[in-house]
Amino acid sequence: MVDLSFLKKFTKDDPKKMKRYISLYLDVAPKTFVEMQLNLKNGDWEQLRINAHSLKPQADFMGINSLKEELVKIEEAVKTNQLHDIEKILKNSISISNQSENILKQMFDKL
Repeated sequence: MVDLSFLKKFTKDDPKKMKRYISLYLDVAPKTFVEMQLNLKNGDWEQLRINAHSLKPQADFMGINSLKEELVKIEEAVKTNQLHDIEKILKNSISISNQSENILKQMFDKL
């Protein structure tokens, strides 16, 4: 679910730098998902798309490909006005993120 290969290569396997990037993700992702839930509740589709788009590279950076794929689905759903499954996609994204955060916390502690 989490593959830190890119992060290891990017940081030249420097544990201090890796911890910094993991911490940043662990700080930003939950807050972004809270915003996305509010966007959904308020029907603010464009802001939902923007939030999904902003989180996508961070998920990619952490090697959470399944989350990145779900965020792309959210972006596409908004772009094409296919909003009927968007709540389900967001819930799935949050579930993947929560699981990934637990894994990242464990990895962080081992660095």
